[in-house]
Amino acid sequence: MSEVKISAEPRTEFGKGGARRTRRAGKVPAVLYGHGEKPKHIALPAREFAAAIRHGGANQLFAIDITDGTQALALTKAIQRDPIKDTFEHVDLLLVRRGEKVTVDVPVQLVGEPAKNTLVMHEHDTLSVSADATRLPESLEASIEGLEAGSHVTAGDVTLPQGVELTVDPETVLVVVSAAPTAEQLDAEAGVVAEEPAAEEGAEEGAPEQPTEAAAEQPVQA
Repeated sequence: MSEVKISAEPRTEFGKGGARRTRRAGKVPAVLYGHGEKPKHIALPAREFAAAIRHGGANQLFAIDITDGTQALALTKAIQRDPIKDTFEHVDLLLVRRGEKVTVDVPVQLVGEPAKNTLVMHEHDTLSVSADATRLPESLEASIEGLEAGSHVTAGDVTLPQGVELTVDPETVLVVVSAAPTAEQLDAEAGVVAEEPAAEEGAEEGAPEQPTEAAAEQPVQA
């Protein structure tokens, strides 16, 4: 993964109000920390940061040029997003050095097609690995080509790039391949659901719901 150069400026306003003003100015509030240094609060340009994350993923490496004259090499450690606006609320950046090994979770992509009439179930969609901070893989591939029902793919089955090491048990199951349900099985399940009574025997249609015994015992407050 190549590093992305990005500019930043120190932040002097903190708290929710300061963060909102930073975002309204088209910037993302962020904090730099690591290597025993005092955390440094900065603001990143939102558009450039978003483009880098879309291209490089959550483990993007940044070469940060801060307007106070300092520079930093950092990895995205945690990203907070607005679930409605899909914008970046805050970013934690971990300081790293060239040649330093770091541990990150890398997305696993499935390649190939399993045997017919099978279902592929994900147990884990990321894999924890250790690698040089400047040579982190953007993703890893796990092959499911031709796998029959009853097969599985483990962490140890994934081919890792040179210099990348697993930090989890190689027997960790990533993918399980099972037999797809037959039409008869689907029909049988549908039949069981259809035969279930719509209401309990003796219940009157349209009758109001009765409170549970526990609820009925609660005292009424004036």
